Amino acid sequence: MEKSVQQDVPLPPTIPSSVVVRSQSPPASIHHSIVSDYSTSDHSRYYTPSKKEIERLGRVRPECFKSAWSEIGFVLSICMSQILTEYFVSGFNLLVPSVVDAFDIPATSATWPASAFSLVISCFLLPFGRLSDMYGGKIMFVLGVGWLVVWSVVAGVAKNELMLDLARALAGLGPAAFLPSSVMLMGCVYRPGPRKNLVFSFYGACAPLGFFFGIFFAGVSAQYSSWRSYFFIGAIFAAISFVLAWVSVPSDRDERSAFKIKMDWPGTILIVSGLILVVYAITDSSRAPQGWRSPNILVTFVAGVCMLLGAVYVEGWVAEQPLLPSHIWRVTMFPAVVAAMFMQYGGLGIFLLYSTFYVDGVMGAGPLQIVAWFTPLFVGGMIIATVGGFVLHIISGTILMITAGVAWVIAPLLFAIMPEGASYWAFVFPAMIMATIGIDISFNITNIFITTGLPKRHQGLAGAIINSNMHLSIAFFLGFAEIISAKTHGQGIRISYKAVFWFEIALALVALVIMVIWVRVSKAKCDLTADEKEREREMSRSRGSED
Repeated sequence: MEKSVQQDVPLPPTIPSSVVVRSQSPPASIHHSIVSDYSTSDHSRYYTPSKKEIERLGRVRPECFKSAWSEIGFVLSICMSQILTEYFVSGFNLLVPSVVDAFDIPATSATWPASAFSLVISCFLLPFGRLSDMYGGKIMFVLGVGWLVVWSVVAGVAKNELMLDLARALAGLGPAAFLPSSVMLMGCVYRPGPRKNLVFSFYGACAPLGFFFGIFFAGVSAQYSSWRSYFFIGAIFAAISFVLAWVSVPSDRDERSAFKIKMDWPGTILIVSGLILVVYAITDSSRAPQGWRSPNILVTFVAGVCMLLGAVYVEGWVAEQPLLPSHIWRVTMFPAVVAAMFMQYGGLGIFLLYSTFYVDGVMGAGPLQIVAWFTPLFVGGMIIATVGGFVLHIISGTILMITAGVAWVIAPLLFAIMPEGASYWAFVFPAMIMATIGIDISFNITNIFITTGLPKRHQGLAGAIINSNMHLSIAFFLGFAEIISAKTHGQGIRISYKAVFWFEIALALVALVIMVIWVRVSKAKCDLTADEKEREREMSRSRGSED
């Protein structure tokens, strides 16, 4: 990196960090950091902070916020991104029958209004993560939320199936932009420590909250109004988030320009095109007349795989600044954590969708009763995620990850062994508790692990990897779940759904094995940032060469 001409003048550890001497017009960093993020040969300007100073910086409000209210507005706007995404993903599944009836959609196309949104999100996260690293998290976040407002309204006034499918697909570009930028902003603003743990825990808690809001307003719309109301309500939520972000999120555009990051267009085209074709082939194969033998499925799958192989070559040997730089896979335990969470997130998508199908189709629950039955998932997620923010710096991350992995095995197991006529309290309720323990704990720990392990210049990439891992795995494994469901449908929906839950159990077991053998996560305590650790290594190497 090139040296920034105008920087904060570093202070000795004995001087309070609030007393900072600045030049007249520096590009203010949104990160409260002792050590500069820009490379320089003048190592004498830097020092290693004391443990006491590191502990203090991990707990205080970042200096980019002028008041507690500005920080609260920032956290609310970022958390709204989770709520909005889950709202538009989960809730629409309840509305599919109403939409099918309204537009007389054939059975072969019935799932496209629901899947188009997730498909676009999962395939465009990486390029939008790079754009966030290039131009700043705030601008991508605000543009993404504003884009979602527009296309949610268009979906609400859709006149036919084509218009609805198009609106849902284009709306997916909004979360693809604001999800990686939201993680990037949190990762840049907060240093490792309890404050970062708490904010990331609030962020994680909003996933079940968004899921609950989605099915709640979908159920109310389906029972008392029209499916169109669901989109208008979502647009109002998005508009609130837009205003909050515009007012409270600190700008990082000048800081980002100093990194001189470029877009990898060849890699972007190959990765996005390849993912779209592969995910389409997997998700649509269960509905194709001849399954995998259908020409359109086979051709799109092979073409997608070829494009992804081409992307591997471009990223590894051609691109100047690859979309997925190879060095991130050398971060300790990074591949194992990503692999384990790929399995867990895939199971999450299956659990949320097929548990809804099961309590509706097998247990006969109505829309609002389903909302009530899923309440433990929402309430438990809020409690676990919030409490986790206060203990992640105290309890070993390895113990918490294994605990979450075991819980994630039990949740689908309860549905898989559920006898006919089973009661809600004996099976569904504990399954919801186990599910929220499983996903909320691991989600928070891995988010903190990834954002803390990567330097500031790659925080957009960190957000893209976290969310790509989630949404791609959900789309990928839901496709296989649909294949299993379709193959066993002749035995009745109860047996068919149970077969899918056994598949989810297998995914959870694989994730648990990976965690037990390869994942070792320490306490999320106050520490140096990745940039500061990198600076220390450079200083050590420099001193060694001088000696």
